[in-house]
Amino acid sequence: MTATRKVGPFDVFPIGLGCMSLSHAYGPPPPREQAERVLKGALDAGYNFFDTAAFYGLGHNETLVGEVLGDRRNDFVLASKCGLSRGDQRELNGSPEVLKATCEDSLRRLKTDVIDLYYLHRWDKRIPIEESVGALADLVREGKIRTIGLSEVSAPTLRRAHATHPIAALQTEYSPWTRNPEIAVLEACRELGVTFVAFSPVGRGFLAGGVMDASALAEGDFRVGMPRFQGEAFAANLNLLSQFKAIADDAGCTLAQLCLAWLMQKDPTIVSIPGTTSPDHMLENALAARVTLSAAVMARIETTVNGSTVTGPRYAPAMQASVDTED
Repeated sequence: MTATRKVGPFDVFPIGLGCMSLSHAYGPPPPREQAERVLKGALDAGYNFFDTAAFYGLGHNETLVGEVLGDRRNDFVLASKCGLSRGDQRELNGSPEVLKATCEDSLRRLKTDVIDLYYLHRWDKRIPIEESVGALADLVREGKIRTIGLSEVSAPTLRRAHATHPIAALQTEYSPWTRNPEIAVLEACRELGVTFVAFSPVGRGFLAGGVMDASALAEGDFRVGMPRFQGEAFAANLNLLSQFKAIADDAGCTLAQLCLAWLMQKDPTIVSIPGTTSPDHMLENALAARVTLSAAVMARIETTVNGSTVTGPRYAPAMQASVDTED
């Protein structure tokens, strides 16, 4: 496998660091010292692609990344997102003025003059995608961002956006248990030369063996509201996990490494961004770049874990409503 992959003009390690869990979504964030160990340790371990967003912790995550890694800003490619929140508000808003104001706030928190890859976090369907991307194109011309990305959009929306301004990357959830990108958006990315960035590549921790008891999830962990982590669906998925574990054992790697190696071999252009609060798991994930899976193992993964064998949709209806994908 190639040592680096392209995201726009940037060469990045095929496994980036999703920073969200250090501030947001999976229960209380870790202590500051632990978060610093993850971020600094990742940079020292060879990660050079860090993904954050204004929405994560309502600014906390960008502030954390800026404070911890600001003095090494030239050592990594920095990605952030706009359109889902501004300041201390949770708001889906893709209007040009809000996107531009959010960027100013992000630059300040991140302690930088420019963001390398700036995503529209969700498409606000009240605003034509051309208008939102047009605002981001203004930011490119002003030198405040270098490239534009989209998150959780369909192939038709990607094509419309790309016609307005070149899109460097599109990110959405992709793992053995979430295969929706295979419907159309992966092919659209290949057609247009857009890098596909896979978030939640280890199934929100489930496929890494990190959630063996759904009742033990911490207060505030948003997986509590996800159908795959509830009741009979969770029990069925645990049975599936035991089969997945057998594949990892036979391949001589960990569960997380099996997921990440599968993604890397699915397509030589895909970049994955697993997140973690554990320095040890961060290092474990990086080592997936050394794992090579046989064709037989790849086939076994896909017949074992897929849309027909996983129980439950990935999002509850309210959250799914904000997603523009071929789900």
